[in-house]
Amino acid sequence: MARWVLPVVLVAMIATAVGALVARQIYAEPETSPSVVLPSDHPLPPGEQPGDPTVAGTSDAAEHPLYETVRALLQTYFDAINNRRYDQWRTVVTKNLAKISPEKWRADFGSTKDGSIVVRRIENGPVNTARVLLSFTSVQDLEHAPYELPEKCIHWRLVLPFTVEDGTWKLDTGVTNLASQHEACEVP
Repeated sequence: MARWVLPVVLVAMIATAVGALVARQIYAEPETSPSVVLPSDHPLPPGEQPGDPTVAGTSDAAEHPLYETVRALLQTYFDAINNRRYDQWRTVVTKNLAKISPEKWRADFGSTKDGSIVVRRIENGPVNTARVLLSFTSVQDLEHAPYELPEKCIHWRLVLPFTVEDGTWKLDTGVTNLASQHEACEVP
């Protein structure tokens, strides 16, 4: 009679452990990342533009293996623009893009503040490249606005190219970032 007791006890222990693991998965609180947002079509009121300068992403973007790398690069990129830190900006862009002189860069971004920054999608390109669909809002003096849209507040939607340079992901130049969509912020 003692022969069958040990196997039964072992099976019961294993079943209990498996049941506990399954219950933990079912009843666990879902993990949420503070950098994941739901897209919104409701812009902020004018006095609150450009919005939070923290780079966030949609759940679609956050599922991509490059998301945290891209998010960190973009955070540094936008922080550099918002804080007028040319040297910081150069650390996250390719050598080709970094050819912009400090004077030209400051002339382009001299009063710009960016916020409401959302990585909407990340797609792999050819080897060591990726494209990132991004939206954000910028506020700036009219002299720093694009010549085709001289507005103080602009909503942007564009695709930015990323590439590996010297073993590190960097924001690159290319035709994708030339095809941006932008519109003036709504004024109530």
